[in-house]
Amino acid sequence: MKFKSLLLTGSALLSATAVSAGGYQVTLAGIKNNGMGGVGVGLSLDQAAMFYNPGALAMVRERGVHLGANATIARQAFRAENGSMQRELQNNTTTPFSLFASFGPQEGKFRAGIAVYTPFGNKLEYAQGWEGRFALTQIDLKAIYVQPTFSYAITDKLSVGAGLMYLALGSVNLQRDVPSQNAAGEFASIELDGKAERKFGFNAGVLFKPSEKLSLGISYRSKIDAQVKSGDVTFRNLSATAAPGFQATKFAATLPLPATTTIGIGVMPNEKLTIGLDVNFVEWSDYRNLTFEFNEPVNGSRTSSSIRNYEDALTFRLGGQYQLTSGLTVRAGGAYDNTPVKDGFVTPETPDSDRITGTLGASYKFGEKFSVDLSTQFVNLKKRTQTQNELLNNGTTDRVAGTFKTSVVVPGIGLNYSF
Repeated sequence: MKFKSLLLTGSALLSATAVSAGGYQVTLAGIKNNGMGGVGVGLSLDQAAMFYNPGALAMVRERGVHLGANATIARQAFRAENGSMQRELQNNTTTPFSLFASFGPQEGKFRAGIAVYTPFGNKLEYAQGWEGRFALTQIDLKAIYVQPTFSYAITDKLSVGAGLMYLALGSVNLQRDVPSQNAAGEFASIELDGKAERKFGFNAGVLFKPSEKLSLGISYRSKIDAQVKSGDVTFRNLSATAAPGFQATKFAATLPLPATTTIGIGVMPNEKLTIGLDVNFVEWSDYRNLTFEFNEPVNGSRTSSSIRNYEDALTFRLGGQYQLTSGLTVRAGGAYDNTPVKDGFVTPETPDSDRITGTLGASYKFGEKFSVDLSTQFVNLKKRTQTQNELLNNGTTDRVAGTFKTSVVVPGIGLNYSF
């Protein structure tokens, strides 16, 4: 048994079901933005600007609190190369949440705020006995960011802002079978359970409004290396002959959470209509390998390395909103996302592919201070096939040959209170 096949966990340390961005990046922050294809860098819609473009926060006139939650409902199927049976992923629902609160003088030039959001998180469970069980059977992970933010309007047309991103909580639990059977004929299994070290990054942006009908924005979110320094390793159902070779109890690994640069344009043809266009550039090429280090040798080695070779990728987003009445606003949008995963490098925990997303949303105001946002995203990942020959040629036989197909529905709700 090749040791590098022992731990095909790839981006599973802090990855996520492919929802609204490539690889393991998720951008489910503002519910209004979600209904508009995920745009937001060139706009100043509400307090969620802290995530999309901190420079836009000072242009948000209302001080207030935005609380949002999404449910990511994924359906995934897999058919092995030359196989006749299609395996269905057990349906799982996760609930990323967000909280944004902004403060400052009502007529002042600055806004300060605090953001709490879950940009990474996933729960997957493959069918029992599926062909890739020696790569992955289950994964459950969570991450929470806290971001204090400050934004200042230099003039009526130009504002800047920055936030300190703090990885406050990150945890992962993943499991897979090991191709070794005990006396009862049961396959052995391995479980990795760990917490990521707390880390800091930053988010900065600028918003420029040359006229009442046009706004331009640019933002940058820095890279954070998520590190698990002392995770727990547990083996089960090892045979008496295999057990001496699997003695590790601790593991360490690092996963890059890549930097993202986004430019955005906002167009307001009239008082009721707003249109946004964003282009994201994600520096996925930093993710070349995933290496695991163990406190004791496992099958003769203390180190396992798996090739990733991700490529930098672009995402294009377009969306709009229209105020139908004084209380009701409707939204729609879409996105096209290029995958950073090359052919022959697809892994079961993030079976990524180019994707097309359609979105719908609406808001309703109850008086002057309270409103409710609703959004739904429909994400369709293109069918992705990799062959055994590709895996052999790429040196990536620590994953499984076959065809993946994934679709995701993401309903969301947000509550807003202005003061």
